[in-house]
Amino acid sequence: MMKFRFRRQGADPQREKLKQELFAFHKTVEHGFPNQPSALAFDPELRIMAIGTRSGAVKIYGAPGVEFTGLHRDAATVTQMHFLPGQGRVLTLLDDDSLHLWEIVHHDGCAHLEEALHFQAPSWPGFDGASGLPSLAHITVVLLVAVGDMAALGTEGGSIFFLDVPTLTLLEGQTLGPDEVLRSVPDDYRCGKALGPVESLQGHLRDPTKILIGYSRGLLVIWNQAARCAERIFLGNQLESVCWERSGHTVVSSHSDGSYAIWAADTGDSPAVQPTVATTPYGPFPCKAINKVLWRSCASGEHFVIFSGGMPRASYGDRHCVSVLQAETLVTLDFTSRVIDFFTVHSTRPEDEFDEPQALAVLLEEELVVLDLQTPGWPAVPAPYLAPLHSSAITCSAHVANVPAKLWARIVSAGEQQSPQPASGASSWPITGGRNLAQEPSQRGLLLTGHEDGTVRFWDASGVALRPLYKLSTAGLFQTDCEHADSLAQAAEDDWPPFRKVGCFDPYSDDPRLGVQKVALCKYTAQMVVAGTAGQVLVLELSDTPAEQAVGVASLDLLQDREGFTWKGHERLSPRLGPLPWPAGFQPRALIQCLPPAAVTAVTLHAEWGLVAFGTSHGFGLFDYLRRSPVLARCTLHPSDSLAMEGPLSRVKSLKKSLRQSFRRIRKSRASGKKRMVAGSKLQEANAQLAEQAGPQDVEVTPVQRRIEPRSADDSLSGVVRCLYFADTFLRDAAHHGPTMWAGTNSGSVFAYALEVPAAVAGGEKRPERAVEAVLGKEVQLMHRAPVVAIAVLDGRGRPLPEPYEASRDLAQAPDMQGGHAVLIASEEQFKVFTLPKVSAKTKFKLTAHEGCRVRKVALATFASVACEDYTETCLACLTNLGDVHVFSVPGLRPQVHYACIRKEDISGIASCVFTRHGQGFYLISPSEFERFSLSARNITEPLCSLDVRWPRDATCVSHRSRESPKLSQANGTPGIILAPQSRDGSPDPICKEADTLEPPEAMLSPMSIDSATSADTTLDTTGDMTVEDVKDFLGSSEESEKNLRNLSEEEARACAILIK
Repeated sequence: MMKFRFRRQGADPQREKLKQELFAFHKTVEHGFPNQPSALAFDPELRIMAIGTRSGAVKIYGAPGVEFTGLHRDAATVTQMHFLPGQGRVLTLLDDDSLHLWEIVHHDGCAHLEEALHFQAPSWPGFDGASGLPSLAHITVVLLVAVGDMAALGTEGGSIFFLDVPTLTLLEGQTLGPDEVLRSVPDDYRCGKALGPVESLQGHLRDPTKILIGYSRGLLVIWNQAARCAERIFLGNQLESVCWERSGHTVVSSHSDGSYAIWAADTGDSPAVQPTVATTPYGPFPCKAINKVLWRSCASGEHFVIFSGGMPRASYGDRHCVSVLQAETLVTLDFTSRVIDFFTVHSTRPEDEFDEPQALAVLLEEELVVLDLQTPGWPAVPAPYLAPLHSSAITCSAHVANVPAKLWARIVSAGEQQSPQPASGASSWPITGGRNLAQEPSQRGLLLTGHEDGTVRFWDASGVALRPLYKLSTAGLFQTDCEHADSLAQAAEDDWPPFRKVGCFDPYSDDPRLGVQKVALCKYTAQMVVAGTAGQVLVLELSDTPAEQAVGVASLDLLQDREGFTWKGHERLSPRLGPLPWPAGFQPRALIQCLPPAAVTAVTLHAEWGLVAFGTSHGFGLFDYLRRSPVLARCTLHPSDSLAMEGPLSRVKSLKKSLRQSFRRIRKSRASGKKRMVAGSKLQEANAQLAEQAGPQDVEVTPVQRRIEPRSADDSLSGVVRCLYFADTFLRDAAHHGPTMWAGTNSGSVFAYALEVPAAVAGGEKRPERAVEAVLGKEVQLMHRAPVVAIAVLDGRGRPLPEPYEASRDLAQAPDMQGGHAVLIASEEQFKVFTLPKVSAKTKFKLTAHEGCRVRKVALATFASVACEDYTETCLACLTNLGDVHVFSVPGLRPQVHYACIRKEDISGIASCVFTRHGQGFYLISPSEFERFSLSARNITEPLCSLDVRWPRDATCVSHRSRESPKLSQANGTPGIILAPQSRDGSPDPICKEADTLEPPEAMLSPMSIDSATSADTTLDTTGDMTVEDVKDFLGSSEESEKNLRNLSEEEARACAILIK
């Protein structure tokens, strides 16, 4: 029989317009701390701060919500950054000796960052190192002089060049060579020696014609640029840095031997050989170099000396320290990561006589620390943003939308009790530049991150600034070796140097078993579940007051006494016994220990029923935490699934076996493909002849589906529980609905249990004596045995069921319980809707067969129209292993749009992605940064801010700008638009021209129509762990891409195809 399967011609214009009003892809903001920072700058007039990174990113921060981001075209390290004070412009120096001028410009009332000009150091022809010509081969230091109109460039060869900043062109005739400086140096100092590279350049606050030059071999020169002569000369040791006091009377130099010296610049003989004061703070034993020193004056006469490094080389040479000295008070700030740079917030007005520093900001490799210098004790100032997300490595994340105001206030209060604010009003965040123009968020969103050290951190994700709210620690419930280690460390510390631990970055975990794998929060009852690496499941409840109480412990054996299985992994954590003190915040109510103690792979909470379900690689369990009694334990292990017993530290055999099975499947598919080619050659010829003879040439045909090989039943780790779900639906018959629990596994099995939940006593938390009962109602085995990623039940109108308490408290529209429910099962290869209670297939979409990719994350989200406030649609959003985001209609499962979101090579980014209920998402672009993106045309969270600058628009400074403000390419290589600057060498830049022609990629829209949908929404619980399948996808991506290209070329070659059955 011959069948002609044609799609309808064209697309529905009305539907296409509606899609544009519902869906739009934006990468909006990067939350967290910049990855691998390399440079720091501060504008004291505008009160804004800039951070440069090794990947070439430029990030400018002001008040909370004021953020600007740029990215250099070349992925070179930003070595130095300098603000033009008050102008909203910053000059960056890269390690390829190129200079770039960035501007904060305003369009339509909002500001954004653009690169205006760039300058590449020229290669002087014929320079051979002995001709005496000055060389600009390597720029070592940059100084902005003459109110920002000119920049001095110190080089490795000892020369100083001058650059016109508005045009980024070299000023001829003003170059200062080392020979000219040497004429002012005594003959006995020269001795045929070169001065060495220019190590430091400092300007005079009141006289811009004077420059303090520091050469690496120890020579310091106060040079008068107008008179072209040296006014003062100081002869010191190997130089590291120089600071010129604001009055110009004092010069402070730091040296490679761990000392610093204070020189009198206005009196005495020239050259000066002996400084006024010379000291080695941490001597007398050999010390490391003092890399940077600052001198800040105070009206009280007790001046500040702040320096980095200088620690005793033998005993504390591995410490990362910044020392603050005022009069007799010395504090050694001890950090856990390398010091990049630091600055002080102080007065820079010329009319002020003293600096009077207010705050010290220290940029470290992994965090930013700000200290209040006006409050006794110099306490740390809590950061409203730039908090290190990775203070302990992130292991999981979850998003909670529409948090009630009461719960929000309680969480904020608990966080304030953890870190009480100082009473002094001076200890406020000092970086306050710009104005946040974004409206107050209509709803509050929580981002929860689980960490390797057993903590869960709560973040305010409502706006642009990701603000820390509260930290929950679970380590106090278990016995670990951390207390003994801390006591030994404290005993080993001496009184000198006076170390003070500062910062919260701590990458070392006391026990890897404490790692948090899954979190779930009920926002209506303030109850949450935290599940860990050693099979521990904690049920916690928010309390406003501290308490001392014991925690009930229960064990649940998921193997159910199966023979032949021996756990070879880590041991379970030992809980503390007896009453324990708990601070205000989330306090544990029950601890369930899974046996064997494998990592928890799925968890869900139903606070209305008082139930928590959890799953591991061995099975799943159901626990009644109100009665503190287990309800159900089900083993999902296959008889040959022995690798599940080896624990997470034994993955080498698992990887080898998985790769071996992958290659077997590839060989099998190739062999079967050759047989099909021989058998089907005549059929293809007949199809081709029919296609040439007749048939409308303009009719689009259904694409040929890829052949998917069924997975073997004895694949390793087939018993892993991937998702769990509670629903009130029809399972036993079509007339009675009731509580149900659903579980999906790695082998494509779905278990549905009917639950008997007794009603709780009115006004009480405890339920009657009758226990909860669970009876297996349905068991579904997917044909291709693909892992089940998510499960959701749809009501009679095709809407997802509301969350617990939403319907009973009239917080959401009640579901249609008249019958006709359906269950949506999302596997790695397809989406399928089954009717309930018969569990018969209703509709499906084979994603792997159509697109050649696999599902990694799934969520149901509500998309609101930008044209009509009342119109919303609930759709299914999914992220694939190729990093693409697809949106499908519900319950019709018709493709709507899809976008390229994450690079397919970024396995950790794909594994960390989490969707929100309103069409947004987060994923890690580095260990310390979340990228936020939006799929909704209406619900977008992006920086909207302005900055008051006093720099007038200069006609000579022509910048290459776009009319729009597109999102720049990210450091992890995601596609985007790079704003191209104008070249300063007078020739057109071909790269710039090519970049200017780029346009943002449009969404690929499907011409199909969509089923009617409503505004109900929910987020499906999916695993965030990196699996062996991820590695398979990455290793096999090149071969699959070639195969996909061959398939596409074959499909394009056939103008019209006819399917014969």
